[in-house]
Amino acid sequence: MLFWIVAALMTLGASLAVLLPLASRRPRNDAANAHDLEVYRDQLGEIDRDAARGLIGDAEAEQARAEIARRILRLDAGGNSPAAPRFAGAGRVIGAAAVLAVPLVSWGLYVALGSPGLPSQPLAQRLAQNPAESSVEELVARAEAHLAANPSDGRGWDVLAPIYLRTGRSAEAVTAYRNAIRLEGATADRQAGLGEAIASAGGGIVTADARAAFEQALQLESGHSKALYYLAVALAQEGRTAEAVSAWRAMSESLPEGSPWRQAAGEAIAAAESRAAGDDAKPAAGPSREEMDAAAEMPAGDRTAMIENMVAGLDQRLRQNPDDPEGWSRLVRSYMVLGKPAEAKDALDRGLKALGPTTDKGKKFAEFAATLGVAATE
Repeated sequence: MLFWIVAALMTLGASLAVLLPLASRRPRNDAANAHDLEVYRDQLGEIDRDAARGLIGDAEAEQARAEIARRILRLDAGGNSPAAPRFAGAGRVIGAAAVLAVPLVSWGLYVALGSPGLPSQPLAQRLAQNPAESSVEELVARAEAHLAANPSDGRGWDVLAPIYLRTGRSAEAVTAYRNAIRLEGATADRQAGLGEAIASAGGGIVTADARAAFEQALQLESGHSKALYYLAVALAQEGRTAEAVSAWRAMSESLPEGSPWRQAAGEAIAAAESRAAGDDAKPAAGPSREEMDAAAEMPAGDRTAMIENMVAGLDQRLRQNPDDPEGWSRLVRSYMVLGKPAEAKDALDRGLKALGPTTDKGKKFAEFAATLGVAATE
């Protein structure tokens, strides 16, 4: 009811703001007309005096008197301002009707097509409705409200954790999995979910914490598919591609046909073999910018364990295939992230020697290194 009262008052105010100017008439201007009439009389007197002194002729004086008389006749006999235009009244009526029609038509359409009888639904009422009628966001909000009031409900954390992970809220998923494990105990699924959440929060990198979670999952269930898959991913990220492929093959052979993890392992094997086949022809890949950025935010021990092997593998491949400016740039940046400026400077010197310091590739490489604070040896 309050909504309708406020809406009616706002509509009334807007309508009056337009109607009042339309309803007003031009104000009387008696003072101005009286002044004009006095001026005209003075002019007639001036004409008479000029004619008496012989300054103007009788014909000219007569013409001047006739012109001033016409001006006096144009004034309203009662001293009012000139009459309003012929259609001014009709225009005001049409304008007022148009202004009043806008709220009447809009409200009528809303009553016919809208839902004026639908009650308001604040968040508390939406969360109290049937879960089958709620959206995912409302279900998550309901679970969060419950856990805020009951933080020791391990089952609630266990239900919420995978939802967080599927909706991309990786950091919240890590917290939820840890709470579920603390309150409900460790299971293979919870440990593997924790490892996946940690890896997802780290940009897809299987860190030391994620690896530990996957290894604990395997201790609880030796053939857990998710744990096996991500541990093989960790091997591939360290540059141990052959071992990763062997692990994925062993995992795939132990799974039944149609298993989603078997399909994922097959795709990972195909991608790894494709990269391996193109190593001699393609530039060295090395860790990506996103991987290095994620590594830079981790503790020193985890960061070193995650990227040192990849950096060493990149360095070795660049020695074999040095015509790769992107690879040299990644190598210099990787050494700077690891806190090894001497190795970064050495990589810059070797890269410039391979690319040529005066070539476009070499100049761009040197400019990139300079942005990292690395300068080549003169």
